[in-house]
Amino acid sequence: MLPAKGSQHHLVYGSDTYPARVGDRPLRNSPQVEEGGVVPAADLVLEGGGLKGLGGAGAVLGLMAQGYTFPRVAGTSAGAIVGAFVAAGASPTRLEQLMSELDYRKVPDRSGFKLPLLSEGLSLFLDGGAYEGDYIHNWLCTELKALGVETFGQLRRADPDDDVNLPVHQRYKLVVTATDVTRGRLLRLPWDYEQFGLDPDTQLVADAVRASMSIPLYFEPQQLRNPQTGETSTIVDGGVLTNFPVEIFDRTDPHPRRWPTFGVRIMPDMPPAGGGGLLPGWLTPKPLHLVEQVITTAIVGHDQTYVDRSCVRKRTITVDTSPVGVVEFGTSATQREQVSANGRRAAAEFLSSWDWDAYRADCPAG
Repeated sequence: MLPAKGSQHHLVYGSDTYPARVGDRPLRNSPQVEEGGVVPAADLVLEGGGLKGLGGAGAVLGLMAQGYTFPRVAGTSAGAIVGAFVAAGASPTRLEQLMSELDYRKVPDRSGFKLPLLSEGLSLFLDGGAYEGDYIHNWLCTELKALGVETFGQLRRADPDDDVNLPVHQRYKLVVTATDVTRGRLLRLPWDYEQFGLDPDTQLVADAVRASMSIPLYFEPQQLRNPQTGETSTIVDGGVLTNFPVEIFDRTDPHPRRWPTFGVRIMPDMPPAGGGGLLPGWLTPKPLHLVEQVITTAIVGHDQTYVDRSCVRKRTITVDTSPVGVVEFGTSATQREQVSANGRRAAAEFLSSWDWDAYRADCPAG
């Protein structure tokens, strides 16, 4: 039974308490009802997009503020960063703090002599990326550990009502996507660690997220080595193959879906011809312009046809992140806060018309 109109029920995330309502009414056709109050659940898929990921974080905070919990989260690049904290149990207050406390100017961390342009050029030539990515990796290690999570084994799920076709190595709260350019394959970590002879439970969450955010040319790529065969793969940003795998948690067995999957998009559609790409101009001079166009097409254009499908749009929250660019880490706090606020607003607008029963009737397959 739903609570009476105007009654107060609350959800607790860590030390934070939020009303499990939108205004003076329960959330519309919530998929999960707990005793005495509405506790809506949704799996979550977060698109990547560098600094634009603040819009994704804002959307997550907007969903949390209106009562949502997230049994499973998938993310690419910046979406993997936010997703890791959500899966680790960060409260809304702590998630907001994390996004504001990160020193974004340090994210593009130079190697070697640390001289502008010279350092980037040498790193790009020697290591395949202009920046090391060590600052964000170390920050992730520290903050995830503070939340009690270091390895994927600490994010195991033991839900007997999960999809019966879901193998044991895919029963985790978090999935991070990355691209194996050596073998030409999409990696879903921790699901695919077994392909490298690695125990998924012992792998560091921060390592997977760092691999997922290896924007080609911008951040140095990562390596995954099979200890049994000695074979090594080069890993880059998951967005190269798919930046928005919103179908990743869809059931494949005959049992009914218990809750929806919400996707959060933060990237715009393909820029017009002659428009700006993902990377700064100094990193992609004319000889590399075609390479930059290929990267932009891979990360932005690859999913476009899929995203345009009606049933994908219906479960997608689209955030206006135009105030910041993908790698504009020097933007002001005001601009960053605007993007986060846009995310909250987009989540609220999405929920105002979301109807779980209607979605299931219109979209039986996803």
